[in-house]
Amino acid sequence: MSNQNKSIYLIPVMLCFFCMGFVDLVGIASNYVKADLGLSDSVANIFPSLVFFWFLIFSIPTGMLMNKIGRKKTVLLSLIVTVVSLFIPLFGESFAVMLVAFSLLGIGNALMQTSINPLAMLIIGDKNLASTLTFGQFVKAIASFLAPYLAMWGAMQAMPSFGYGWRVLFLVYFVVGVLASLLLWATPIKEEISGGKSSSFMDCIKLLGKPIVLLSFLGIMCHVGIDVGTNTTAPKLLMERVGMTLNEAAFATSLYFIFRTIGALTGSFFLRVLKTRWFFIISVCLMAASMILMFSGESKTVLYTAIALVGYGNSNIFSMAFSEALLSVPDKQNEVSGLMIMGLFGGTIFPLIMGFMSDAMGQAGAVAVMAVGVIYLFTYIPQVKH
Repeated sequence: MSNQNKSIYLIPVMLCFFCMGFVDLVGIASNYVKADLGLSDSVANIFPSLVFFWFLIFSIPTGMLMNKIGRKKTVLLSLIVTVVSLFIPLFGESFAVMLVAFSLLGIGNALMQTSINPLAMLIIGDKNLASTLTFGQFVKAIASFLAPYLAMWGAMQAMPSFGYGWRVLFLVYFVVGVLASLLLWATPIKEEISGGKSSSFMDCIKLLGKPIVLLSFLGIMCHVGIDVGTNTTAPKLLMERVGMTLNEAAFATSLYFIFRTIGALTGSFFLRVLKTRWFFIISVCLMAASMILMFSGESKTVLYTAIALVGYGNSNIFSMAFSEALLSVPDKQNEVSGLMIMGLFGGTIFPLIMGFMSDAMGQAGAVAVMAVGVIYLFTYIPQVKH
């Protein structure tokens, strides 16, 4: 396949990465649903938690499904499920409707995250895999950024909302999802589907017996734990150390996403001109510096610097660990992809432990838990060989 053809075929795949970012609308949407239906925090939090739950259930089966129907068809299936999930809320916003919609959104995203990376590898090959996946994460981040603004503009009638109010967000993303589905369906992508015996669930789990697969799985768990942990802890740090109000401290989360997006964009360049191991080392060192500043910082400037550093440093860890695992087991890439995406479920583990630690010793305790994840990533450095 020529480089020009690769670029053309990557366009629909990158649009699929954009659709992958739709899952991040669950945060802003759950806040609006809570207000509209008068829900408590604990009930409203059911919606975001559903997303992580479906990663645990569907990641490995999706890897097995790819062996039977191929990567492109699996991504198409994920798009169909996602489009349906976006269509349902256009008919109302009762608790039951939203529960079904968010469940389908989580299932569609689990299918997509498992299958889109191997599909990208099929097109781009081994050489620039990490940089391509990183650019895909940048495209995904754009959709994540836009969701709160689309909902806000719809709620304020600052854009045509067709009577949907904030739910116009679902309409906009529904249209994009249909476009992505049609574009991918029309794109000819050659792939060989295994005609032999398909791997079982236990065959996939046994792959964790390979050191590189297990270590990459744990690396992705740490990446997601630090990601979710920073989003939770950053505003609390500013409130505890600087005395900010919640509304003032909320900018910390935006700052983290800004630097994650910058990191993903620039990382796709650096991974083409630097050895992956060197860029991994630089990323983890930035995260280590961030943990030190978070643990000891008492001023707004220091804490903002720490949040920016962890945002940039953590932005490419997933792509590097994921590609390392895929390239190390070339004959079981679909199964490995399922296992790696199942590691995203680890995003629920870190915040749980961080909550106990922060109750015991303030936000420094939460930072200490994230620091353990950073220390593990230092031990992963020798595994970065491709």
